[in-house]
This record gives sequence, structure tokens and C-alpha cells, in this order.
Amino acid sequence: MTQNKTVNLLLEVLGCFISAAGIYSFAVAAEVPVTGIAGICAILYRLFGLPMGLSNVIINVPIIFFSYKLLGRSFLLRSLRCMILFALFTDYLLPVMPVYTGNRLLATICGGVVSGIGDALIYMQNSSTGGIDFITMAIKAKRPHLPFGNLTFGAALAVILLNGAVFHDVDSIIYGLMFNFIVAAVINKMMFGFSSSMLALIVTDDGKAACDEIDRVADRGSTILQGRGGYGGQPKDVVLCACSNKQLYEIEHAMQVLDPGCFIIMLQSNEVQGEGFRRLELGKNDEKTS
Repeated sequence: MTQNKTVNLLLEVLGCFISAAGIYSFAVAAEVPVTGIAGICAILYRLFGLPMGLSNVIINVPIIFFSYKLLGRSFLLRSLRCMILFALFTDYLLPVMPVYTGNRLLATICGGVVSGIGDALIYMQNSSTGGIDFITMAIKAKRPHLPFGNLTFGAALAVILLNGAVFHDVDSIIYGLMFNFIVAAVINKMMFGFSSSMLALIVTDDGKAACDEIDRVADRGSTILQGRGGYGGQPKDVVLCACSNKQLYEIEHAMQVLDPGCFIIMLQSNEVQGEGFRRLELGKNDEKTS
């Protein structure tokens, strides 16, 4: 096993433990509705007396079949590994550890943050804990522009409402929505927010000199676009460069020295993928590994 695979495996284990702790040690202890397949199985058991194990198998079979075509064998094997780890932590390790039994609101907030961190770590290893995660990851593979957190929250919403209807507990619906909103926000922040970058648009007379200066001071590539002034019609070079916050300051200072008359626009970019930035690949990206 290579060092990179070992790190990924350790992060999977850590993510499963953190996610399980957020649910078991905070949400369950505070009677916040459990979402996902486990929540659906609990509802079916309460309404129809169906064994939770049997209903879990019945529900997961079509989900696995659906996900296999979109996500591939390798992803499903990693997810199966996470499902087993999650179950072991939930059933055997966490029950012998302390749980939070204090304020229900604090339990909801802390549990959402903890569970969101764990889920994000799992997703960042191109894996999941199965069940509804298979559906959200499959949708993400088909629609890469959709945020993970929003998909997770949408999938959880129906289960939360059903839980509230079964147990006639309006407070649990509110806390459940709050819990999963926090989970979704943390997932989005972990996966995309911390890697957000800046985008510099520099309007100048000498785009080549600007690109060379950007490469010198920030070691960043850039692109020259051809523009024309709207008032005078003079030809202009528009230099586009994605960079970090620190590099943006260096680029801005260098451009002011190089061309004091240049026009600089600085924009916040939520996500940048490609050479020099992180790549996020989902599903069928490494069928030869597991």
C-alpha cells in the first residue's frame, strides 16, 4: 500500500469515527431525528413493524444497483468499507464512551459541526457511508456543479419531516433541520470554502509584461484576453489570473509598479480546479484501486 493510499485510509477511518460521534454522541442523545437509510428504516419499523435489518437491505439493493452504473465498483467498495467502519464505531465503540446529555440546542449545534467535519473527510477521500450518500454522490457525478451540502440537506429533509410526523414532535423537526443545515454548511465549507481563491482581472496596455510579472512575484499562470475600451475604443489586454489571497496582494502591488494606470478587478472565487489548484474527482476515477 502506497503512502498516499495509507493516508486516504486513515482519513476515511477518522472521518467515519467523527461522523459517527456527531450522530451518536450528540444527535441521538438529544433525540434529534436521525436521517438517511437508518432514519427511513426506523420510520418503517414504527409504522408497519418491518424489521430494520430487512428493510435496510431492501432499500439499499436498488440504491447500490443505481449507484454502481454511475459511480463504479471502486467507489462502492470504499463506501462499503466506510459503512462497516461507521457501524462498528456506532454499535461497539461509541456506546462505551461518554455522550453529551446537556442542552438540546448545544447538542444540535455541536453534533452538526462534528458530523459535518466527519462527512466532509469521507467525501474528500472519494467515498461515502452508503445509503442516501450513494444517491447524493451519484447526482454529484452527473451534476458536478451542485454542492454536496445542499444535496445532503435535501435528502435529509424528507426523512426529518417523516420522523416528526411519526413521533408528533415539532421540536424534533426544528432541531433536525438545524442539525442537518449545520452539517450541510460544514461540508460545503470543508470541501470548497477553505480552498476558495481570488480572481484578478487586470486591464493593461501590455498583457505580456503583466503575465511575466505575475509569474515572477506569485509563480502563477495567467491568461491574456483581448479587450477594447468602451469609451475610446482603444485596444486593451485583459489579464486573468486565479490566485490565493496572499498572492493577490503581491500581484496587485506588482501591477501598480509595472503599470500605474492599469485597472484591477478583484473577485472572490468559491472554487478553482485545475493545474496548481485542487482537483475534486468523484465516482469512476480509479477503477483499478479500492
